[in-house]
Amino acid sequence: MNHKIKSYILLMRLNSPIGSMLLLYPCLWGLISASSSIEEIRQNIFLFIIFILGAFIMRSAGCVINDIFDRNIDIQVNRTKSRPLADKSISLHESVVIFIILSSIGLCILLSLNTLSIKVGLLSFILLIIYPLTKRITYWPQLFLALTFNIGVLIGYAAITNILPFEIYFLYAAGIFWTLGYDTIYAYQDIDDDISIGVKSTAILFKDSAKYWISSFYILMSSNLLIFGLLSSQEMIYFLLLILILSHQLFQIYKLDIKRPEVCLAIFKSNKYLGLLVCLVLLSNYIN
Repeated sequence: MNHKIKSYILLMRLNSPIGSMLLLYPCLWGLISASSSIEEIRQNIFLFIIFILGAFIMRSAGCVINDIFDRNIDIQVNRTKSRPLADKSISLHESVVIFIILSSIGLCILLSLNTLSIKVGLLSFILLIIYPLTKRITYWPQLFLALTFNIGVLIGYAAITNILPFEIYFLYAAGIFWTLGYDTIYAYQDIDDDISIGVKSTAILFKDSAKYWISSFYILMSSNLLIFGLLSSQEMIYFLLLILILSHQLFQIYKLDIKRPEVCLAIFKSNKYLGLLVCLVLLSNYIN
């Protein structure tokens, strides 16, 4: 493969779809929740396709802007020093152009939705720009990522209904606590380098209390899913299947070893199954 093309792929993280999946799932949660039946989901299949494309495009845009801001930090971190901007295989100018192209495509996708979705989507773009800078000023950059990554719940719901009822914010909150959990796990991979450099994260803040905090986040995730189910009048099967989500969360906590980066990465990646489980639990409401 041409070296330059490979560098573009690495810059946009096209070789690592896990981030796109974690961005996509909340969008699907919103779309599924806004639908009243399997038939309505079929009727809105084009919207689902748009959101799938948009999630992959905007995740890539987020990675590019993150690398632009962090190019001088990444070179000091073992895990990121080989990124294209850090090792100078791609120039800053090229990266800016790629970001503009990806953002423009994302904007075109967003403008195909209704007005409320566009307004929320523009807010998410602002969060996308702000997030990479937060690690310099707060120990809670994971919270800003959570607010950004899960706003697709609101965009997806609004895209079908053109409203944002009270209960949908509990589904959004469930996603926020989910991301706080899994991204804290992810941050433990770089904790020594981050401390040395002087950037901040929840991993540094929590230190050896990881299991306590991550357990708390996952309990709050499940609690918000429960409240959402009650407020949105979900069927009994929804509440029964929440046990599967809780079981997966307990499995993550049991396996977590913050001293082993490879374990942290594996547990982080396992959240692709947790996000899918939430989709299936939401879909269970339409089973007759």
